Amino acid sequence: MSRKLRSPNAHSVRSQAPVFAALGDETRLALVRTLSSGRPHSITQLTTGSRLTRQAITKHLRVLEGAGVVHGMRTGRESLYTFDPKPLDELRDYLDLVSAQWDDALARLKSFVED
Repeated sequence: MSRKLRSPNAHSVRSQAPVFAALGDETRLALVRTLSSGRPHSITQLTTGSRLTRQAITKHLRVLEGAGVVHGMRTGRESLYTFDPKPLDELRDYLDLVSAQWDDALARLKSFVED
């Protein structure tokens, strides 16, 4: 028996697209992993050990900030960046919904084929 699932509306799709786009880059994923440690990092700290310039790291951080995944704050002469898990939690909820829709569609197909 299939259950009624709500489908992603246009607003939820539009709100998730920038997060997907921001996470669609290897460097940005690495930055998120580093920032998810729970403590703020400066651009200098994020650049250490990387082959990228401060300007390149800053550009990636701006993309992540635009998607709401990180937040920058100015402290003295440097900017510190922190991770915000809320957009990823919302992304997980969105993916769970899409996954449930696929599960439901496959269950209907199985039922149709077996009957």
